[in-house]
Amino acid sequence: MPDTAFLLTALVTLFVIVDPIALVPLFIPLTKGMDAAHRRRIALRACLVAAGVLTVFGLVGDGLLTLIGISIPAFRIAGGVLLFLTALDMLFERRTRRREDKTHPADPHELDDPSVFPLAVPLIAGPGAIASMILLTAQAGGGWTGFLIVEGVMMAVMAATFAMFLLAAPLERALGRTGTLVVTRVLGMLLAALAVQFIIDGVKGTGLVG
Repeated sequence: MPDTAFLLTALVTLFVIVDPIALVPLFIPLTKGMDAAHRRRIALRACLVAAGVLTVFGLVGDGLLTLIGISIPAFRIAGGVLLFLTALDMLFERRTRRREDKTHPADPHELDDPSVFPLAVPLIAGPGAIASMILLTAQAGGGWTGFLIVEGVMMAVMAATFAMFLLAAPLERALGRTGTLVVTRVLGMLLAALAVQFIIDGVKGTGLVG
């Protein structure tokens, strides 16, 4: 049974990767001109689709890796590197700029219903979140118990994301551009530390070091 430290690590990892606070200023232009009820439907659909995608990878990710001959330590190292690159993007604001680019596609009709793309995938359930679900499920010991624990943590993060979307307008006014940047950089530092820990655990899992 995973302990409290693991639950906290899983919560922080997924929360930092999804980064609901940084999604707030992106949700607003994607739903511009919509009334409150329509915005709620878009937010709910996006979170449900993202939760579905992450659930699938949490369920079959480990088996898929085994099928193609990739060990969990190897994937943990690769996932740690990926998360570290994401952390660098957050620290230097490259991630936010790329996300903002996805809110301005060449075809304006693509934004008629942004719940699946780009909100659910790749803004919420992006590569980092998918890798984290696979890594955390394996770290929890595998099996249904470990999966359900990580699934519960992920659903809590999805609930937080949905709440942030509902509070998008007042939160944007309260945080402002500077506040959002500060929060993103602090979360980036936490993610960088977690990514290094993933790499250390992966190297230890290979048996190359004690």
